Amino acid sequence: MRRLPAEFEPQSFVQIIFPHPGTDWAPYLEEARQNFVAIAEAIARFQPCLVVCDDIDEVRAYFNDTENLHFAAYTADDTWARDCSGITVYENSEARILDFTFTGWGGKFDASRDSAMTVALAPRYGAPVETIPMILEGGGIESNGAGLLLTTSECLLNPNRNPQMDRAAVDAAMQTHFGIEKTLWLEHGYLAGDDTDSHIDTLARFIAEKTIMYVRCDDTEDEHYEALRAMEAELLALRDEQGLPFTLIPLPMCDALHYDGERLPATYANFLIINGAVLVPVYSVAQDDAALKIFANAFPGREIVPVDCAVLVRQHGSLHCVTMQFPEGVPLRS
Repeated sequence: MRRLPAEFEPQSFVQIIFPHPGTDWAPYLEEARQNFVAIAEAIARFQPCLVVCDDIDEVRAYFNDTENLHFAAYTADDTWARDCSGITVYENSEARILDFTFTGWGGKFDASRDSAMTVALAPRYGAPVETIPMILEGGGIESNGAGLLLTTSECLLNPNRNPQMDRAAVDAAMQTHFGIEKTLWLEHGYLAGDDTDSHIDTLARFIAEKTIMYVRCDDTEDEHYEALRAMEAELLALRDEQGLPFTLIPLPMCDALHYDGERLPATYANFLIINGAVLVPVYSVAQDDAALKIFANAFPGREIVPVDCAVLVRQHGSLHCVTMQFPEGVPLRS
């Protein structure tokens, strides 16, 4: 029997991929690297962080204190660890890392090296790696750790992913690979500037077995208003296996951020839960303080750590997108 643990369960480490000159971060590489340093250092205060990078000596020099930081040499295409890293399940209480195919969100970008990364790094993981011939990104699914999975039709049923699979086939695959008893599908919700076809981790997240945090838009003039209100109605209508509704915690929609004439997919839902803390993306906008207060109330037992992601979001992702947690039972090997 397999089980997909929730992010709020105990973790072994978090993996990130450090920007190199061959990535799309090149026009502002140093700014981006400082953002990744801030994320890695915030993680390392609480637990180990594995930094995947093209040049270990060069990247190590960015850090004053490397305690709890580990480094692995690999040249990736980009830095979106959430979507190209392995996804860990428990099978009869033993950890197993599932390596799905990553195609750059349906072939939008070259991702061949990203997709090959998990197998290349397998010797560093203290758990077996199993290759799954299915296109899937970690940002496209949310687990409550108890048999429920939350996702969007726009992503998992998009013909640019697994065109041979209908909803029933995807439901069956989620049961087979993750032990999911029920998949909760959202038909609405999007963010302008998003390359992922509405990844769930930009919109709605499990923070407890029966509690979902989600983005709400109250500005009727905002382009997201109708879609996010429709998503909110769907979330209110969702029921668990016992037919009970979920506790819902709304997050504010932050002021519009633009770069090179494009609106960016800035969202507070792209947070990262780690051991003893929650890392929250902030964007130097008016809603940051209100969002942080919501997190403090929702996570009374964890430290709330804001991380400025105004640079990170220029490449159309945020904090959760560049991280992947590995749960308890996957020790790092040297």
